[in-house]
Amino acid sequence: MSATVGLTVTHRRYVPHAHAHYGGSLVDGAYTLGLFGDVATEVSIVGDGDEGLLAGYTEVRFLGPVQAGDVLEASCEVVRVGTRSRTLRCWADVVARAQPDRGPSAAAVLAEPLRVVEATATLVVPLGPATERE
Repeated sequence: MSATVGLTVTHRRYVPHAHAHYGGSLVDGAYTLGLFGDVATEVSIVGDGDEGLLAGYTEVRFLGPVQAGDVLEASCEVVRVGTRSRTLRCWADVVARAQPDRGPSAAAVLAEPLRVVEATATLVVPLGPATERE
């Protein structure tokens, strides 16, 4: 078993109000990077049969705000496969957002997802039966 280019995994997560650290119910960028770590772990499990290790990011771009009450969709796609490393293209979109101006629990699905973070990451898997054949 070895990951293949194009393998994509997506997770959806509600952003709880407990994660808001800043005015306007803003959530720090590390929250989304944590989601990328979870998605990358599943990419490694599906592609290589091991949890692997997200070794680092070569690029991270914060494109828009993440707020408490958002529903985030975080995805990672394998864009390069090496002997032990995989390069991942990661992105996160807000697909639903709280609407506190309509009421304390009001929310709506967005007509179009809002891209809020993009990143390029390196995932490393241990040398084992799957990677020894590469």
